[in-house]
Amino acid sequence: MKAPAFWARRTLPAQLLRPFGLITRLLTARRVARPGLRLTIPTLCVGNAGVGGAGKTIVALDLLSRLPNRPFALTRGYGGTLTGPVLVDPARHQACEVGDEALLLAARAPTMVARDRAAGARLALAEGASAIVMDDGLQNPGVEKTLSFLVIDGGFGFGNGYLLPAGPLREPVAAACARVRAAVLIGEDETNALAALPRHLPVLRARLVPSCAEDLRGQPVLAFAGIGRPEKFFASVRALGADLRAAKPFPDHHVYAPSELTALLHEADRLGARLVTTTKDQVKLPASLRAATLVVRAGLVWEDPAALEYFLHEL
Repeated sequence: MKAPAFWARRTLPAQLLRPFGLITRLLTARRVARPGLRLTIPTLCVGNAGVGGAGKTIVALDLLSRLPNRPFALTRGYGGTLTGPVLVDPARHQACEVGDEALLLAARAPTMVARDRAAGARLALAEGASAIVMDDGLQNPGVEKTLSFLVIDGGFGFGNGYLLPAGPLREPVAAACARVRAAVLIGEDETNALAALPRHLPVLRARLVPSCAEDLRGQPVLAFAGIGRPEKFFASVRALGADLRAAKPFPDHHVYAPSELTALLHEADRLGARLVTTTKDQVKLPASLRAATLVVRAGLVWEDPAALEYFLHEL
């Protein structure tokens, strides 16, 4: 789905829908109050207070690379048909089965897809996991968390600050903060989101650094992306010096129809441009098009890596 525009502003539609947020608040509070499965290994949760892309997966990937021994990723597998629990095999599973984010995680570490997080955690433990990193799941009570981070997209923050359906929040920011050890701010705080956090909550700051296997400086490209905020990706392409001839945004987790891919190819040919996309979108492309499409990857750079390591050492 594409998020409604009023989620970013307190317009009339948001005001009219605001009373329904009380239902969301009560349902979420009831859900998170349930006891979760307590594991014998550390369980990290990378979540946020609302729906949509905040950068959770890229933070989860970074944490997986820092943890010793054999950490596992655990994800719902949004957009996939398999309910799990299943150990993702990138050579066998497709994005339509396990979701695009699960394939990205599986390229970094063993990854479990499970709608039932407790069942996924049990299977990960049976497979020899030394730790579990949950991509999303802050509002899911299935597994008791050892350490949780609240990820904030500096460019969007908490939107208009309202709960679903009036805004993007699944629960009040204060309620989410009560269950995390620190917040992770990605990018500059353009919406003053940090003002909504408790003063005692530590804030870890990070920024996205784009890269590409080919030098994009001066190269004409057509960029397309189906992520939470496609404009972030288009800005990254420009930052690499590419000649951005066209930018095609799609909804988050978008599944590309053959006709859409054909249209992208024809448009790129008309513009004399190369196709360029995100890693999340590349895994959903057919093999023939995947090889012909440039990928801009986003790396995470921490302002104070020692502050992050402080929390990880506690594990």
